[in-house]
Amino acid sequence: MIAKRLFDLFFTIPGLFLLAPLFVVVSVWIKLDSSGPIFFRQERVGRDGKLFRIFKFRTMCTDAEAKGRQITIGADPRITRSGAFLRKYKL
Repeated sequence: MIAKRLFDLFFTIPGLFLLAPLFVVVSVWIKLDSSGPIFFRQERVGRDGKLFRIFKFRTMCTDAEAKGRQITIGADPRITRSGAFLRKYKL
């Protein structure tokens, strides 16, 4: 258990530092592309029914849940230009 935690920290912390410039560029692009927050926050159900909060770069317009269905199929007009790129390249 401790070995796994050390392994996670050993690779996660340097990875965050290496990817930080990309995160900044993506954040600025999202902010310039559309109004609203940079991150999409949502509560999801995890293992054993435990709730956890997920943070993702926002790929849709604000209030997308109220403007359409929950599932995105094909060319959805709620997806922003930056969001289409982020989804295509799974960023």
